[in-house]
Amino acid sequence: MLFVRRDENGKVAAMFYEPEGRANEELPARHEDLVKFMEVTVKQVLDTDECLQADLTLVRVTEDLIDVLIENGTFSFTDLTGRAQNKLNNRQGLPSEISYLEALFGSDEDNFL
Repeated sequence: MLFVRRDENGKVAAMFYEPEGRANEELPARHEDLVKFMEVTVKQVLDTDECLQADLTLVRVTEDLIDVLIENGTFSFTDLTGRAQNKLNNRQGLPSEISYLEALFGSDEDNFL
């Protein structure tokens, strides 16, 4: 259970793991009001956090670097730890899914609204 503080309109304004000040209303994690609050908050963070954007870009560069090093025979995929192999395998389908969506809706470079 999570504890929330609501604004003057009754919308969730803050969320805590323990009661804190005016945040004493307890809600289950999947409560509709919490889901709505988190969607907005996460989107705002993703859109405005320059460090996070830089990290996400660096992740893609690192994946490309790993691919090049494996293709050049510098090291083998099996040289990576099991956790690293799992993480890379889990991300393998994402680029093809993204390119499928770009084909349907266009990419940022297409300047679609």
